[in-house]
Amino acid sequence: MNIARTFPAETRRLRILLLLTACLLGVGMIAPVITLKKFVLIENTFSVLGGVVALLREGQLFLFVIITGFSLVLPVLKIAVLTRLLSGSRRHAQRLDRYLHWMHLYGKWSMLDVFVVAVLVVAVKLGAIASVEMRAGLYAFAAAVLLTMYVTARIVNLADRLEHGAGERSLSGQ
Repeated sequence: MNIARTFPAETRRLRILLLLTACLLGVGMIAPVITLKKFVLIENTFSVLGGVVALLREGQLFLFVIITGFSLVLPVLKIAVLTRLLSGSRRHAQRLDRYLHWMHLYGKWSMLDVFVVAVLVVAVKLGAIASVEMRAGLYAFAAAVLLTMYVTARIVNLADRLEHGAGERSLSGQ
């Protein structure tokens, strides 16, 4: 058995949430995240993607790799893995434990991307000559991270129920 066949209604809801999560993540990557205002006249607006490109242009390769990996690549991979876990394929059902193990390992790092943005905001706010305005991209990005965490928790719960036979009992009407 697999999650999609055992829990079809929950799987549909989680797939819709994953689609919403992917959309929010996309918006969070390209929409402005923060606006920095310096000396009242100078204003810079940054998106996650724009900030990563700026780091590359400035030769900040270490920060470029870290932020690209944790804020762009890993969230996309996590959504892809969650989507595979919810597929109806027997092949993916057989790999359920491996995928869940990967998700557990990544889960420890899931808030690093938000932490990076928070450190940036705090560092900028400490400057006496600059102010920071939060933009819609930050909220979309944070919502995507939270939805990903929720969907992951639901899938782990369904996998546990499947492993302990709860899904089979619910199918037989008990």
